[in-house]
Amino acid sequence: MSNNSDKLQGRRKFLAGVGLAAATATVASTAQAASNNKSANNGFTPTRHDEDAWLDANSAGHRVFIDTSTSSGGITALNYASNIMFGHTEGYDDTVESDIATVICFRHGSTPLGYDDAMWAKYGAQFSQMLNLKDRNTDGPFRINPMNQNEQDLGQRSNTIDSLIARGVSYAICRRATIAFSRRLASTTGGDAGTIFDELITNNIPNSRYVAAGVLAATRSQEYGYSLLYSA
Repeated sequence: MSNNSDKLQGRRKFLAGVGLAAATATVASTAQAASNNKSANNGFTPTRHDEDAWLDANSAGHRVFIDTSTSSGGITALNYASNIMFGHTEGYDDTVESDIATVICFRHGSTPLGYDDAMWAKYGAQFSQMLNLKDRNTDGPFRINPMNQNEQDLGQRSNTIDSLIARGVSYAICRRATIAFSRRLASTTGGDAGTIFDELITNNIPNSRYVAAGVLAATRSQEYGYSLLYSA
């Protein structure tokens, strides 16, 4: 009898232990799930601004933002954009260049590359000096935007602003840097900085937009899922 009683008590202890273990596991699992859920709910969600909505306008499956701050970086950025699209279509099956939303940003020292030919015709001597560029065809300053010349003298491999627009590339131009360049132009030409700024701000290259600051656009682009590539 005692034997059976001991066995019964042992069985009850065993079942109680199993129940306790199961309950503990359930509590732990529930706690983990709650923790994960809390973490998800408290995860960072960037604030959206109407001024940045253009970054979300393209529904392409890949997004690339190429940041430039020097004249050489601006030139190289055209090659980077072209290579990314070529690599995508040559290395992956069933792909087209329109799968990629590409933005090239001209800011700081590359900002004048975002101004159209009319501005380079007027201020080409100053821009060429500021950006340390020289037209090898004339041995003098550029009289059109260097990125519009279908030449390889600057290393752009025949990639131009227009040729990349035809392939879906768009451009962002730094407004703050444009203010700075208008002041520099005013000091070298004797003109009015405000008037020059109005000229520059209304004579940007096709398929481009001014952004409050190029560095800001670069950071915001990542909040919209763009891969950031810096072109030096």
